[in-house]
Amino acid sequence: MTARILVVDDIPANVKLLEARLVAEYFDVLTAADGYEALAICEKQPVDLILLDIMMPGIDGFEVCERLKSNPRTAHIPVVMVTALDQPSDRVRGLKAGADDFLTKPVNDLQLMSRVKSLVRLKNVSDELRLRAETAHSVGLQDLTATDRPDEFGKVLLVDGRGSSQERMIRALKPVAEVTAMSDPQAALFEAAENSFDLVIVNSNFDDYDPLRLCSQLRSLERTRYIPLLIIAEQGHEEMVVRALDLGVTDYLMRPVDPNELVARSLTQIRRKHCNDRLRTSVKQTIELAVTDGLTGLHNRRYLDNHLKLLIDRALVRGRPLSICITDIDRFKSVNDTHGHDAGDEVLRDFAHRVRSTVRGADLACRFGGEEFVVVMPDTPADMAAAIAERLRMIVEGRAFSLPNSDTLLSITASLGIATLNPAGDTPEALLKRADTALYQAKNNGRNQVVAAAA
Repeated sequence: MTARILVVDDIPANVKLLEARLVAEYFDVLTAADGYEALAICEKQPVDLILLDIMMPGIDGFEVCERLKSNPRTAHIPVVMVTALDQPSDRVRGLKAGADDFLTKPVNDLQLMSRVKSLVRLKNVSDELRLRAETAHSVGLQDLTATDRPDEFGKVLLVDGRGSSQERMIRALKPVAEVTAMSDPQAALFEAAENSFDLVIVNSNFDDYDPLRLCSQLRSLERTRYIPLLIIAEQGHEEMVVRALDLGVTDYLMRPVDPNELVARSLTQIRRKHCNDRLRTSVKQTIELAVTDGLTGLHNRRYLDNHLKLLIDRALVRGRPLSICITDIDRFKSVNDTHGHDAGDEVLRDFAHRVRSTVRGADLACRFGGEEFVVVMPDTPADMAAAIAERLRMIVEGRAFSLPNSDTLLSITASLGIATLNPAGDTPEALLKRADTALYQAKNNGRNQVVAAAA
C-alpha cells in the first residue's frame, strides 16, 4: 500500500522523525511548517492523509482541520492529530472539528503505521465511490456528495458482555442514535446481517470470547462488509487495537470511555456511513441510467447490444432454443403529428407497459429506438414465440390508448416480426436482421400482424 501523506508540524525534528518512519514504509511524504502552508498544499495537489500537529503559530491544528473539512475539495482527506495534548476534552474538540483520530506524542510506531494504513484503505474506498458518483452528477442526477447536510440520526448495534456498560453507552448515545444492545456475539452477527445499521460497537469485555473474531466475521459477510466498526479496548491492549485495524475495524476507544468522545466518534462514523451510502446509491443510479430507457423504464439498446450475445452463446452451449420479436407501433408518426409529442410519449409509455405485462420473467424486453421494441425469449421455440407475439398484438389492439389531460382515445395497432436462433450458430446481428425483415414484411402485408422469419 502506498499513499501521499502530509506531515504538518512547526518543529523540524518532529517532521523529520515522522517523515523517516513513513518513508521507510514506502509512503510518499510532503511536509509543511504551519497551517497556512498545509492548506495551500492541499489546494494544489492530491493528499491521501494528513498528520497534523495542534499547537502551531498562526492558526492551530483545530482551525486547520475545520477549514479542510469545510472545503468540498479537501473534506474527504483523513486527518490524524499528532499532539502532546492527551485530555479527553482535547480529543472531543478535535473530533468535532472533523479529525479522524489522535496520536499522542511520542508516537508509537506500530500504532502510527496501523492507523495510517487503515485510514488510507478507507479513503481509497471513498475515492472510488466518489469518482464513480461524479458521472451521476455530470448527467444531471442529484449531487449525493454534498457535505452541507445536517447531522443525521443513526442506528447503532452495541455488542457488550456486561449490562452495566450497555446502559451507560445507550444513555450516552441516545441523542445521536437508536441503539440495539446485545450480549451474545453470534446473535449480534445475525442481527447485523439481517438489519440495517450505521455503526457496530464491539466492547472487548467478554470473559470467554475473542471480540476480534466477531469483527472478522462482520468484515467477511457481504451484508455487513461496509458497516463501520468501533472497538472498545482495555488500556495497555494496544496490540489488539493494531490487529483490529488490520482486520478492517474503523475506529477504537480505550477504557475508561469518555461519553463525549464516544458520541463524537460514533457521530463521525455514522456521517461517513451515510455519505458512502449516498455515493453507492449514486453509482447504482448511474449504472441503471446507462442501461435503462428513461421514457419507458425498459432496458435500452445499449443493454440489448451487450446482453444479446451472452444469451445466444448460452443457448447454443446448452442446445436450447431462443427467439426474438421486434415490434413496431403502426403509423406512430401520425400520433405525434396530430396530437403532439407529449401524446406520443404517453403512447410509448403505455405500449411499454403492455409489452412488460406480456413477457415472462426470463424474457428481456428493450426499447430498440423510436417506436420499435425488442423482446428476447430464451428457451422459446418458434411456435411458442409466435403465440407470445400474437398475444402482445391482441393486447395492443384490444384496448384504446388514452392521452394525458384529454378524453381522446386512440386505436393503436402493432406489427411484429419474429426470428428463432439457428442451432448451428448465429450472431446477434443476423438474428436481429431476420426479425427485422419479418417485421418489414408484416408492414408490407397491411400491418397489425405477426410474421415469422423463414428458417
